[in-house]
Amino acid sequence: MPYAHITGWGKCIPPASISNDEISEIVDTTDEWITTRTGIKARRVSHVSTAELASVAAKHAIACAGVDAKDIDLVVLATCTPSTVVANTASLVQKNIGATGAAAMDTNAACSGFLYALQAATAQIQAGMIKKAVVIAAERMTWYVNWARRDSAVLFGDGAGAVVLEAAETPAGLLGTKTGCDSEDRDILHITNFGSDLNKYEPIGPSDLLFEGREIFKRAVKGMSEACDDVLEQANLKLDDIDVLVPHQANLRIIQAIQNRLKVDDEKVMVNIGEYGNTSAATIAIALCEAVERGLIKPHANIMSAAFGAGLTWAASYIKWGERVTPIAISDAELPPCDKTGLELVAPAVKACKDAEPS
Repeated sequence: MPYAHITGWGKCIPPASISNDEISEIVDTTDEWITTRTGIKARRVSHVSTAELASVAAKHAIACAGVDAKDIDLVVLATCTPSTVVANTASLVQKNIGATGAAAMDTNAACSGFLYALQAATAQIQAGMIKKAVVIAAERMTWYVNWARRDSAVLFGDGAGAVVLEAAETPAGLLGTKTGCDSEDRDILHITNFGSDLNKYEPIGPSDLLFEGREIFKRAVKGMSEACDDVLEQANLKLDDIDVLVPHQANLRIIQAIQNRLKVDDEKVMVNIGEYGNTSAATIAIALCEAVERGLIKPHANIMSAAFGAGLTWAASYIKWGERVTPIAISDAELPPCDKTGLELVAPAVKACKDAEPS
């Protein structure tokens, strides 16, 4: 059976950001309130589409792997903020990156999406159906944010990350995984005013991210920790064998609770939520890339990753890194210049959200 090695990695971080102090100009909050409850100091706001974020991240990953985009067999895009639904956003990414011979599909498992997509692409390589895939997670979560509500406005950001998978004979890549969905309580985390169940001929207000924070905290910590335990058992590993923990970057307190429950040392945990906020499916993809850049991931590292999201979906994955931790080539792909600040980018949405609030 072939294995699916991660041979390339890349990210796309929008240049415009909104600090906690700037958020306090929009809603009633402070830097201290946000930081102590979430660990977030700033979040990025994209001036381009989800497809553009995904395309730039994919181009960096493909260059890093040293492969020709025309040799990619599959493009999988994990997102809950697609640029378009029909046609799927992955087809536009496929076009943008020049992977003209590849199949293209979107997946949506919310914050668990990258690990779901990684599993799907790995399975096709292991089955001998394909040899090369690019797995991308890209989100414009700020598009959904209700800027009139503090709990929604402070948490989310935009960004994208990607990896290239290639068939190989030596054991590496995704070697253990556990995914699931607790749909009984799916309503404790959802987006309103979106989807084909709505009557499109009636006025529809702004979308809103609704969630029960305390309940999600408990479920996320329990679900991700137990999934990690299952994957360790599946892979015949112990916690001491894990070199790096790359958790979903939803909330620093959740990350710390999982770390404490699994008894993982600080130096083994990848954390970047402070700079980016919660980018949903993209958090793990971006964090993997930055863990390599920081030198946290070394050749042959044992990596554990876990996520929890709307649905309620959850996932954990054991990834064995390969030999290489440096790019074969560097892409010059970049986003077009942004001539607005983060606050200027969201100003129209802020006004619309506040106008829609009951007086």
